[in-house]
Formats: sequence, structure tokens, C-alpha cells
Amino acid sequence: MFKGLKKLFKIAGPGVITGAAGDDPSGIATYTQTGAQFGYGQLWTVLMMLPFLVAIQEACARIGAVTGKGIAAVIKENYSKKLLYFTLLLITVANTINIGANLGAMGAAASLIIPVDFAVLTLLFTALILILEIFTSYKVYARILKWLVLALLSYPITLFLVKQPWLTLLKATFIPHIELSFAFLFIITGVLGTTISPYMFFWQAAEEVEEEKAKHRIKKGVPSITKRFLRSLRLDNFLGMLSSQIATWCIIVVAATVLNGNGITDVATAADAAKALEPLVQTFPNAGFLAKLIFSIGIVGLGLLAVPILSASASYALCETLNWKAGLNLKLKRAHGFYGIITIATLIGLIINFIGINPFKALVYTAVFNGVAAVPLLFIIARIARNEKIMGQYKSGSWSNFFVWTTFIVMAAAAAAMFFTLG
Repeated sequence: MFKGLKKLFKIAGPGVITGAAGDDPSGIATYTQTGAQFGYGQLWTVLMMLPFLVAIQEACARIGAVTGKGIAAVIKENYSKKLLYFTLLLITVANTINIGANLGAMGAAASLIIPVDFAVLTLLFTALILILEIFTSYKVYARILKWLVLALLSYPITLFLVKQPWLTLLKATFIPHIELSFAFLFIITGVLGTTISPYMFFWQAAEEVEEEKAKHRIKKGVPSITKRFLRSLRLDNFLGMLSSQIATWCIIVVAATVLNGNGITDVATAADAAKALEPLVQTFPNAGFLAKLIFSIGIVGLGLLAVPILSASASYALCETLNWKAGLNLKLKRAHGFYGIITIATLIGLIINFIGINPFKALVYTAVFNGVAAVPLLFIIARIARNEKIMGQYKSGSWSNFFVWTTFIVMAAAAAAMFFTLG
């Protein structure tokens, strides 16, 4: 058993890290909000999105692995400058907003247990993230990111500590429930956007390239692709996305049972969200504080995972466009521009927290923005993945095409319906 776990952990790479990043503070906030506000009403989205999530992230991973380039570099070489600049604008704006919301959530969560001002904590987390991202090697950093994935375990544990209406959960998971109201469609767009996020597309493609470089699979600019390599890539991707969706399902169920079941329908602060974990420690003295502690560790741990991914994925895209050296495998002196963009994006995100926005509410709005921004990017990725000139024999097959284009249609329809009900 130990050998099997060790082998799985060895296989775990960009896919597992990307999947965990999907359950970042923004994801936790959005899934908690939908559970609190609508109970089990949106639980069916978790199962529905799994094949879409697997398909789109596999396509992104394959693009990076086959071309040996990130998505922005592929667009630059094969499409118009207008499309390239539009793509860069979307990913940069979306990621910067995401960075700000996640940093704010980390500060707000930590302030629940540490008697230090929110601003000070947010600044400290920003400094820690930049130091880790800039001054540690990719190999060490990737190992750190893998361990931070364990921060998600608190929700599955809580799930089994609370009495659940399993028949109701089964029905809610498999039978869609839709309400044609702005509130319902707003949150469902956020659920889609925090699950299938723009930064995940760019990050996974770029990290497949990083993995190839680390394992010396790229020679004279041409990646060495084998069937075994692609099987490992797909297994890594599937494991990452499956574990991400299992965690998502658990978060929604816990929030619905604990919060909605006790009349809490609005999650306005980190303290509100932490109440969902109180059953995990209800047999201990001062259960409220312990729940806040576990919640804070999860938010901070996943923030440390997600914020560097957000800043790095934007930096990869910009550096590929400007022909600058890019890669977490490079030291600072060899990639000033790459790490400079990471620093600037992180600092701009930090500044967002000082303009009076509720840090926890910002997470949900960020998820909704991602749900809208992902739509045109999905269209672009679908076109690249099926392009034989770019992908050669590794272009998308029929099933991949079907699921990637269906993802585009579903997310476009959700965004359109949300805007329609707004009026």
C-alpha cells in the first residue's frame, strides 16, 4: 500500500497541483456560499463539470507537452496579434483580481486566530509567497505545492462527522435543479468560473513544459513525446481534476448541511465560512476557535498554493509574448523579467485589498468574473487543440473535441443567462 501511494505521489505533477489550485480560497468561498444559500440545489454541477474539467485541462496539458511552449507562445506563432493581445488582457486582469482576492482571504482567515491587523498579515503573506516563488528551485517549489494539496482534507473529514441525508445527496448530485433567478445564475457562474478558471489553462500548459525541461525531454526545441508519457500526463490530469471535484462536492455538502441546515444562508466573512467546520471539533473545548484554526490553515495553505500559480501563469503568458526568458526552473539573475512580472502582479493584487472591498465577498465576485472571462479563452484553446498544423498527430480526437466545445457552450450559456436575468 505504501509503495502504491508513493508511486501515485511520484506521478502527481502539474495536473494534481492545478486541480488543487482550483479549490483555492476563491473556490472555497464560492462553494461555501452556494451550499449556504441554495443547500444541495447546485450539487449536480460538480458531477456535470468533471468530464468538462478533465477534457479542457487535458487539452491544455497536451498543448504544452506537444509544442514545448505555453499557450500564449502558441497563439503568437499561429494567430493574429489582436487575438494574442486580447488573450493577454483577459488572463492578466483575471489573475490580478484573483491574486488580490486570495491574499485578502488569507489575511482575513489568519486574523481569526492571530491577534494581528489584517493589513500586516496580508503584507506578510505577500512577502512569503514572493520569497518562495523567486528564491526556491522549481523542483523544491513543486514538492511544496504538492504537500499544500493536503489542506483540502478538512472538508471530507467533516462530511463524515455530520449526519447526512445520503438519499437526498445522491438525488441532488445526479438530478439537475435550476432556478431562473439572477442570484442562482450568479452563483452558478461563479461555481463554473472557479472550477474551470483561465489561470488553470495557462498554468498547466506552462508546467508541462517545465516538467519536460526538468526531465530533459526537450532537445533542440522539440519535445520527446511517447505513449507512456502521454498516459502519465492523462493520469496525472485525471487524478488532479477528480480530487478537485471530490473536494468541491464535500465543501458544498458540508456548507449546505451545517450552514444552510442551521439557517445561515449568507457567508459574508471568513468567520461565517469557518462555522461549517465546527462539527469537526465539536467534541473538543472551544470548538469555535478550533474550527477557525482549521479553516485558517486550509485557506492560508491553499492561498500559498494558488497565488504563485496565478502570478506565474500571467508571467509565462507575458514573457512568451515579449520573448523573455521564463520559468520557475530559472534563477532570478537569468529571468529578471519573468520574476519582475510575478512581483508586480502580486503587488497590484495586494493593493486591491486596501480600497475597502470585503475580502471574502471579493472571492465570489472574482469567481464570477472568471466564469465570464473563461468563455473566449475556451474557444481559443478548442481551436488550438484540434489544429493539426500545431498539434500534428496529437490533435484532439472526437471525444476531446466534444467535451471541450461542450464546456465552451455550457459556460457561455451560463454567463449569458446570468446577464439576461440581471435586466
